[in-house]
Amino acid sequence: MQFIRPFSVLLSVLASLALAGAAHAADLATLVGNLASGGLSEREAAITALAASGDERAAPILEALGAGQLYTRTSDKLVVIGKTDGNRLALTEAVSGKPAGNAVEADLERVRVNNRLRGTIEAAVGSLTLMSPNARTRLSAADALFKRRDATALAALDQALAAEKDPRIKRAMSEARAAIVLATADSPPAQKLAAIALVRERGDRDSLGILKTVAAASDGEVKTAATAGADSIEQTLAAWQMVQNVWYGISLGSVLLLAAIGLAITFGTMGVINMAHGEMVMLGAYTTFVVQEVIRTSAPHLFDVSLVIALPLAFLVSGAIGILIERTIIRFLYGRPLDTLLATWGLSLVLQQAVRSIFGSSNREVGAPSWMSGTFQLGQLNITYGRLWIVVFALVVFVALILLLRKTPLGLYMRAVTQNRPMASAVGIRTPRVDALTFGLGSGIAGLAGVALSQIDNVSPNLGQGYIIDSFMVVVFGGVGNLFGTLIGALTLGVVNKFLEPYAGAVLGKILVLVFIIMFIQRRPRGLFALKGRSVE
Repeated sequence: MQFIRPFSVLLSVLASLALAGAAHAADLATLVGNLASGGLSEREAAITALAASGDERAAPILEALGAGQLYTRTSDKLVVIGKTDGNRLALTEAVSGKPAGNAVEADLERVRVNNRLRGTIEAAVGSLTLMSPNARTRLSAADALFKRRDATALAALDQALAAEKDPRIKRAMSEARAAIVLATADSPPAQKLAAIALVRERGDRDSLGILKTVAAASDGEVKTAATAGADSIEQTLAAWQMVQNVWYGISLGSVLLLAAIGLAITFGTMGVINMAHGEMVMLGAYTTFVVQEVIRTSAPHLFDVSLVIALPLAFLVSGAIGILIERTIIRFLYGRPLDTLLATWGLSLVLQQAVRSIFGSSNREVGAPSWMSGTFQLGQLNITYGRLWIVVFALVVFVALILLLRKTPLGLYMRAVTQNRPMASAVGIRTPRVDALTFGLGSGIAGLAGVALSQIDNVSPNLGQGYIIDSFMVVVFGGVGNLFGTLIGALTLGVVNKFLEPYAGAVLGKILVLVFIIMFIQRRPRGLFALKGRSVE
C-alpha cells in the first residue's frame, strides 16, 4: 500500500498536465479559428488575442498570415499554412504543426489581410518574440518594435526588459520603449526627455525620423531637445556617409585594380596596347559560369566552393588564350603600337562574337555562394560580404604578383626586359619566351578579375568593354608598368568617382575624372610613379 499512494499521486499529476495541455491546445485552436472567420475588425481582435496568449506557436502562425500563407482548407475547414512546392502547396496544420498533405490553391481559401492588419501583425509578432529563448529573435523583435512604436506592446516590452540579461538586447529593448514613449501623446515631459536622450544615442536614420516627428508635434523643452538631437544625428550621419563613400570608392577601386593589374604588366613590360584585355576578363567570367553549370548538374553540394574551383581554371583559360594571341599576332607587331591597338581591337570583336555564338547574347546568371551573401553593419557603415571578399581578393592577387616579380626567376627576367630589353637579350635572357609568359600572366590575372566581376556585374559578351577604358586610365595615371602606381591609381580613381557621382552623376563624373587625368598627364607624362631604367629614361 505504501507504493500505491505515490503512484496514484503521479498519475493524477500526469493526468492534470495532459488535461491542461489539451485545454491549451483547444484555446489556441479557437484563437486560430477566429483568424479565419469574420471581417477585418474581428480578425484584428483575433490577432491581438493570439498575441496576448503568449503561446510560442502563435508567432509562426501570425508570420504566415502576414505573408499570405495562411489558408482554410475547403473540404474540412482546417486552418493550414501553405508553402509553394512546385505547382502545389505543401500544407502544415497551423495549430499542431503536423504535415497536412498537398493541395492546389483552388482547394483552399486564403485568409486575407490589408496593410493596417499587416502593421498589427508585425507588432504582435514583435511582442510574442520578445521572450524567445533565441537571442537573435529577441533582438529582431526589439528592433521591429522600435520602428513600429506600438503602444499595445508596452506591457510585454516591460516584462521582457525585466527578464533580459543580455546587455545588447536590453539596450535595444530600452530604445524600443523610448520610441513608444515618444509616440504616446500623453507621456509625461520628463519621460519624453529621457527617451529623446536614449534615441539620440542610437543615432541611426530611424532615430532621426522619430526625433523630427517629435520636434514637429511638440513645444517647449521637449521640442528643443528633439530638435537638438535631430541636428546631432544629421551631423553624425553626414560623417558616416563620407565613410560609406570611401568604402564604396575602395570597393570600386579594388575592381579597377583587378581589371588593370594585368594590363599594367603587358603594357608596362611589352609596350603593347591590348584592346582585347577586357575580353580576357570576360572569358574568366564565362569560365565561372561554365564551372557553376557543371556543379549544378553534377555536384550541387560543391556550389559553395564553385568560385574557388573557377579561379585556377579562369587563370589557365585566359592565360592560355593570351599566350596564343602573343605567339600568333602580337610578336609580329612589337614596336608598332598603333598596329597592336588596331589588331587587338579587331581581335576583341572576334572574341565577343565567338562567345555570342557559343553562349548566346543574353546575360548569364552566376550565383553567389553563401559566404558571399548578405551584409553586416559597422556603426552606420553597411558592408556587403561580396564586396568585402572582392577587396580582400584584389589585395591577395596584388601581393602574390609582387612576390612573383621579386622572388622568382620569371619576375627577375620580366624586370630585366622592362628596364633594358637589348641588354637583357645580350646576357642570354630569352626575351620572346619572357614576352609570351608575361602576356599570358597578364591575361590570366584578367581572367581572375572576371571571376570576381561575375559576382557584381552581368556576365555577357560586353562585360570587358565596360572596364577597358577605366583600366587604361588607372595604368596611365599610376605610372605605366608600376604595380604600386596601379594600386594607388585604382583606389584614388575609385574614391574620386564615388564622391563625384552624387553631385555630377555617373556619366559626368567619369568625364570629369578623364579630364583630370588628361591635365595630370600633361604635367607628369609618366604618371604618379615612373619606372626606372636606362631604356625607360
